[in-house]
Amino acid sequence: MNPQDVLPFPPTPTASVAGRTMQESVYQQRVAPSRLPDDAPNILIILMDDAGPGLPDTFGGAVATDTLSRVIDEGIGFNRFHTTAMCSPTRASLLTGRNHHRIGNGQIAELANDWDGYAGEIPKSSALAPEVLKDYGYATAAFGKWHNTPAIETGVTGPFHNWPTSIGFEYFYGFLAGEASQYEPNLVRNTTSVLPPRTPEDGYHLSEDLADDAIGWLRNHRALSPEKPFFMYWAPGAIHGPHHIMKEWADKYAGRFDGGWDEYRELVFEQAKEKGWIPGDSTLTDRDPRMPAWDDIPEDEREFQTRLMELAAGFAEHADVQAGRVVDEIEHLGYGDNTLIMYIWGDNGSSGEGQNGTISELLAQNGIPSTVPMHIQAMNEMGGVEVLGTPKSDNMYHAGWAWAGSTPYKGMKLLASHLGGTRNPMAVRWPARIAPDPAPRAQFVHCTDIVPTIYDLLGISPPRVVNGIPQDPIDGSSFAEAFTDADAEETHLTQYFEIMGSRAIYHDGWMASAFGPRAPWVPGVPEGIADWTPDHDSWELYHLAEDWTQANDVADSHPEKLAQMKELFTIEAAKNSVFPIGGALWIPIYHPELRISTPYRSWNFTGDLRRMPEVVAPQLGNRANTVTIDAVVPENASGVLYALGGAGGGLTCYLDDGYLWYEHNLFIVKRTKIRSRERLAAGRAEVIVETKYLDPQPGGALSIAISVDGEEIATGIVPVSAPGLFSANDCLDIGICLGGSVSLDYFDRAPFPFDGEIKTVDVKYTN
Repeated sequence: MNPQDVLPFPPTPTASVAGRTMQESVYQQRVAPSRLPDDAPNILIILMDDAGPGLPDTFGGAVATDTLSRVIDEGIGFNRFHTTAMCSPTRASLLTGRNHHRIGNGQIAELANDWDGYAGEIPKSSALAPEVLKDYGYATAAFGKWHNTPAIETGVTGPFHNWPTSIGFEYFYGFLAGEASQYEPNLVRNTTSVLPPRTPEDGYHLSEDLADDAIGWLRNHRALSPEKPFFMYWAPGAIHGPHHIMKEWADKYAGRFDGGWDEYRELVFEQAKEKGWIPGDSTLTDRDPRMPAWDDIPEDEREFQTRLMELAAGFAEHADVQAGRVVDEIEHLGYGDNTLIMYIWGDNGSSGEGQNGTISELLAQNGIPSTVPMHIQAMNEMGGVEVLGTPKSDNMYHAGWAWAGSTPYKGMKLLASHLGGTRNPMAVRWPARIAPDPAPRAQFVHCTDIVPTIYDLLGISPPRVVNGIPQDPIDGSSFAEAFTDADAEETHLTQYFEIMGSRAIYHDGWMASAFGPRAPWVPGVPEGIADWTPDHDSWELYHLAEDWTQANDVADSHPEKLAQMKELFTIEAAKNSVFPIGGALWIPIYHPELRISTPYRSWNFTGDLRRMPEVVAPQLGNRANTVTIDAVVPENASGVLYALGGAGGGLTCYLDDGYLWYEHNLFIVKRTKIRSRERLAAGRAEVIVETKYLDPQPGGALSIAISVDGEEIATGIVPVSAPGLFSANDCLDIGICLGGSVSLDYFDRAPFPFDGEIKTVDVKYTN
């Protein structure tokens, strides 16, 4: 058997001959054989988040992306690179070379279910590229967003077998969720929870921190193991919501978007053609009738909407600058010439999950109806438009900007049916091997092709067994020949797409598409979705070889071709565990009660519990429960007793000048505050917070009753609760609020530690 077939390689045997004595022995130092070519390149993959092709000025947009432009100017660009239309699926496919359903990533891990294609866990039969490269001699490191560990396993006790450092990366620094506050993220270094090194007041921003840490890792690598090539995966959370960025970055774009998304889209389309990024005969696709025009936006809401886009633009530019710092360090350390950089602008298209524009983007994901005036009122109550982009908000732009950010295509994130959801730009630079070429490569390339391309360049055969586990076949194909030959033959001829029932099939220049049951920018659950079946969807057909943007549906004139394409989709779906179509909807639509959560019904915490991710913490905001706190209360006590969630939404119980407060922050737009009638007396106290549902429906009203030593001291009603999570990345803290400030009342005193002593906190569900 070829030694490349089985990994890891066996230990290098001794080169010495042992005799009875050292005098009778022959000593020779063993030397492990080299497994890589002498000129094996370093590899840097940069992956931006929720970013469409219509944003970078590299391709005709308004956002300054000097690093992206630099990489493409010194290398080549691919204008037909494709993703899956959703973050976790793309990342899993990009790092394994397998289709996303085949490896259980038909959707994000938080919505995992028991269908094979949607199980939410990358199987060990599909080893990640860093696992293979590590065995061949690469140093491997990952930074930023990691959204491929089952959510229930992301607590500080693991289990760790699905964390980055257990599946190929020797070092990891970042966050395990789908998004994070850029100011107060819940961070992990390897398998240890860590706090950000600075506060927002000290100028902390996550994207900068990720660049700092990557630079530090590169310097250590250069000092300690310079003989090894490195594989670095740098994937910041930008520009996934919340769109957190410092004021000066957003102010660069003041007034740039005042004409609205329709005007912006037309401008970007023309500039993309002028730059040669898209063909000159391309057609600008129409706006979906369910998407409002800019002219539909009331005048008194336009400042809010344009500021949201200015913040997104500043956030995107800032992230690109941080990527540039990493590239600069690679150059500074002498690695530049032989480093292969793949800079992918977006793991899917721009995101419309902000829907009508929001000050707290998980409001929409919880399915809670709201109006733009409600968001504006909440913003104004906190100080006006300048609060957007700060630690006090979790803002995200109107879906109209996402549509414009995916110019010239119809789709956006979550639409696997249409380009814009699945077509993202990629720039590639490798000075030692790739001559700069301004003409974009037009071969069809998919995220599953990254791994086989790397293996091809290194002469690695995909292993058949890794760590004792037989391996699934690679689904992608190498596009390495296109690095040096602009006219290289296209190798990826067939590819299916499917996310939450939205689906398509590409084959040899044709694409058939079915939009699916929901438009991601339309608030609420679509009417009739519980009865949806893919059999009722109408299919569209596009000849992409002649129709670059998917603008001309030819289904009526080519019924036989459409039938052929639909049959091909069925074949590919069966091969890749896509069935049942729309399987990702099983939890959020059909069975929300099965959403992954902690299996426990009671907890006993000590007073120093820190950073327990909300997804594994007790659900204090949407389950009937009792919290019992055994505390020693000083005179006129102050500080947080517990906090769940963050600034964008959560609940908290705290003392302030002796008074006990409970606050339920419904995604900023509605805050319910309950205060004790009297100050708490100094001494040992038993504080009980009892939560009951007044309305058993998801999001129903809550009754809150607070007692101290058996005496009721405060009651109140929370009129609307959060049926899902308050946050994606924030936590439960006891005795302090280390994440975003749930209450504005202690924002300026954060993390507002309790100045007494908490001995225990007992939590139990009561339903």
